[in-house]
Amino acid sequence: MVRAIRGAIQVDGDDRDSIVTGTTELVTEVMERNKITTDDVISVIFTATPDLTAEFPALAARKLGFHDVPLLCASEIDVPGALPRVVRLMAHVNIDRPRHEIQHVYLRGAVALRVDIAQ
Repeated sequence: MVRAIRGAIQVDGDDRDSIVTGTTELVTEVMERNKITTDDVISVIFTATPDLTAEFPALAARKLGFHDVPLLCASEIDVPGALPRVVRLMAHVNIDRPRHEIQHVYLRGAVALRVDIAQ
């Protein structure tokens, strides 16, 4: 069965290390909380707020072993007053669990984005 897992993290700044470190933390947490491996992942879409341009978030996933997983990066809509410096992901995975058992992951300041599902 295919499920989508959402997640987001607010990173420290618009520099390569902050983006890669934050995205690594996010992807790792999504994988651990949902007990999945890269073999379970169909694809991942990453977005970054317009103030993050120093690196592609997908680089962090590649460094974690997502070598044959399709990855895509895009810019988030520039909404006035939106939370800055946020990397989001939506991972499509093969998982034999009902939707209500999927753990969506919101870290650091990004918890404010979805307090209804952040764990």
